[in-house]
Amino acid sequence: MNMTKMKAIIEAILFSMGEAVEIEKLCSALDTDKKTVRACISEMQEDYEKEERGLKLIEIDGSFQLCTKEFAYEYLIKIVSIPKSYRLTDIQLETLSIIAYKQPITKIEIEKIRGVQSDHAINRLIDAGLVEEKGRLATPGRPIILGTTEEFLRRFGLTRKEDLPDIKAEQLESFKIEAEQEIGYFSEKVHDENEDVEGQIKLDLPGTEEETEDFSPDEPDDDFMIEVGV
Repeated sequence: MNMTKMKAIIEAILFSMGEAVEIEKLCSALDTDKKTVRACISEMQEDYEKEERGLKLIEIDGSFQLCTKEFAYEYLIKIVSIPKSYRLTDIQLETLSIIAYKQPITKIEIEKIRGVQSDHAINRLIDAGLVEEKGRLATPGRPIILGTTEEFLRRFGLTRKEDLPDIKAEQLESFKIEAEQEIGYFSEKVHDENEDVEGQIKLDLPGTEEETEDFSPDEPDDDFMIEVGV
């Protein structure tokens, strides 16, 4: 089979399926190897980019899909129903970031990092098709393992999850501060001037004079520290 016909068949398959197709399935349909299929797809991608066409061929985690180019969207919505859109809050985006960088991860681990319950945020991300269950841990209670979806890669223009950008140190510190603010945590504890180091109110009674030491706030308990990392 020549290259021209092979590209036409790949195009027909991807158009008909309407979703990402694994390269192994394309190889099986064409009765050829991965190297040949990838060579065809590479030429097709170049053709779509060179020509003024409304489609592009993208790779998503070892699968390939035909989809529309961004410029055509405003024209498409004029003749079809407006697709359901999800507007993610800062909390949901933060939760999504943790899942994306830490996957596979459980809900308990997410809440340990964020310091607050995350059921609503996780359920919202699942509804949006950005997060899904990847299985269960073989531990007591068999907690659900979460990870990102193919739709997540498509929405964020990624080929595979390993293509996620590195997080800079200043961004990590910003995430930590936001998480602390969300739960009302402050690194410096404010004490009443009449409180002693045990937090008890001191009373000035007649005839009793006690020497007091300068008080410095205790360091935050290790168990209460918020760990935000990717």
